[in-house]
Amino acid sequence: RLSCIRNNVWLACCGVISSGLAVLSSFGLMLYCGVPFVVTVANAPFLILGVGVDDMFIMIASWEQSSRKTGKSDTKSRLAETYSEAALSVTVTTVTDVLAFFIGTWTAFPSVRSFCLYTGTAFIFCYIYTMTFFGAIIVLNHKREQENRHWLTCMPVKAEKMSCLHNACCTGSTSGESSGLETSETESEHPMSTFFKKYYGPFLTNKWIKLLVVVLYGAYLGGSIYGCTQMKEGIDLRNLASDDSYIIPYYDDDDKYFSEYGPRVMVVVTDSVNYWDESVRGAIEACMQDLE
Repeated sequence: RLSCIRNNVWLACCGVISSGLAVLSSFGLMLYCGVPFVVTVANAPFLILGVGVDDMFIMIASWEQSSRKTGKSDTKSRLAETYSEAALSVTVTTVTDVLAFFIGTWTAFPSVRSFCLYTGTAFIFCYIYTMTFFGAIIVLNHKREQENRHWLTCMPVKAEKMSCLHNACCTGSTSGESSGLETSETESEHPMSTFFKKYYGPFLTNKWIKLLVVVLYGAYLGGSIYGCTQMKEGIDLRNLASDDSYIIPYYDDDDKYFSEYGPRVMVVVTDSVNYWDESVRGAIEACMQDLE
């Protein structure tokens, strides 16, 4: 927002900090419990950041709508309405994510098991911090808005008309009087909400647009099915081993010294064979020479 009071930059930053705290708490707990830290775990913070920022936007959107739904402006009523709307959505997504990653701990690969443990625990901490830390930040930010304080300096701002440059940079006066400036601004909808309500919604419900959406979805579905039939499995086995496993230097040496010879060919004898019999061993050697 262009308003120097309703700008929520610090609120967004605290939402990112909340995700960072979840990562630190999860990693600290897992390391304290002796869970091995493998290289794949380094990707976990990006997943937590994505989910944490999504939860942050849900909380902020519910808070913005709370005053219009309840008709009340006191903090307790608005926060209660915010949690009643946002907490269910955040809880369901967290539970599904945690279950998905904790089920992944049943795998036989130690590196995948460690990654799932670290990430699943981080999702739990992310939920806790969103429901506690970030909710408190929303309340503090609301108190700042009620007192008409600048978003950056937290200094009181006068009620007179200000330019965009002044809105963004001014430090305001030291007057503690509430100007009533926020009363009209608080009730106004965010421009993005207005766009989806007044323009995008009616555009999407047009009968020709609905037909176009169905056709596009059919093309997308057909392309996806075709893509699934062309998919090939492949994985670097190094990433499935622990950092100190003998497998990693083995594959490194194999690539360095033997990659030019192509794939190895193996012969498996499925029947019971009398290897002590010299004639049998000779037959096996002759078979190998024929294959070579």
